Amino acid sequence: MTALYIKQPRLSVADDLADLAVDVLIDEADLSPKPGLVDRRGNGAHDDLHLGLMHSSALSLWPAFKQMAEEASQYSEINQSLRETLGRIGREAEVEMLRVTGGVNTHRGAIWALGLLCAAAALDDQALSPAEVTLRAAQIALYTDRAMPITAESHGAQVCRTYGLTGAREQAQLGFPAIIQYGLPQLLHSRSVPAGEQNARLDALLAIMSQLTDTCVLYRAGLAGLDCMQSGARAVLKAGGCASLDGRRLLRDLDNDMLRLRASPGGAADLLAATLFLDRLAPAVHAPIGSA
Repeated sequence: MTALYIKQPRLSVADDLADLAVDVLIDEADLSPKPGLVDRRGNGAHDDLHLGLMHSSALSLWPAFKQMAEEASQYSEINQSLRETLGRIGREAEVEMLRVTGGVNTHRGAIWALGLLCAAAALDDQALSPAEVTLRAAQIALYTDRAMPITAESHGAQVCRTYGLTGAREQAQLGFPAIIQYGLPQLLHSRSVPAGEQNARLDALLAIMSQLTDTCVLYRAGLAGLDCMQSGARAVLKAGGCASLDGRRLLRDLDNDMLRLRASPGGAADLLAATLFLDRLAPAVHAPIGSA
């Protein structure tokens, strides 16, 4: 008997990038135990979110991530037109996200961060190191989207104005320092110990939380909540991280604090997904035909 082998067509770079963006969003949602966040244990500090909704939301964003990458690949340089094209696609993605979730904001911050990174990667798929991709993403983010509708301030914009602090826009414009300086180095360090992949990802999340001005936490719990998040995350890492007994106990304490404050570090979660995206980017795009 002769076996039949059907060769599948090679996916485009835009397909690969969209696949990776959705994969990391689902991986971030599934990662447990995350302090104050939706995970496999439950809803965290949220009343309107659950794991299934996070999965559905992530999957709904695949067409937008692909479109952003496709559009960016047509540009030979970063310019105003590219920024406004990405802004339009991002707003359309938000509409679809809200339709799928019944009006719940699950991934608005992730659309911004991962959309930029998909576009930045597609601009030059031969230069995919984290430093190269985040530099291009920053250059895109520095342009103002003149087509942005004049609407009520987002929660993030409100707290940035109230406290005089920076938010997701500035994080992107600076080249994602929370990822490059903290999240990604911690991920690689914890893998080298080795702490195990899940603990390494948790440690990366905590490294981001230890430094980030997370506007999700600020909005819900103010400066006291932000300090609780940052100091608690630093304590876990100082104790040896999530693979250590002392670190695990402190992680549980931090989770309890976030639940008590009704504060969920959603900004840090978005940046963890972006960290995983950058970590897996070059292998995902340059994988040989037929590889998993």
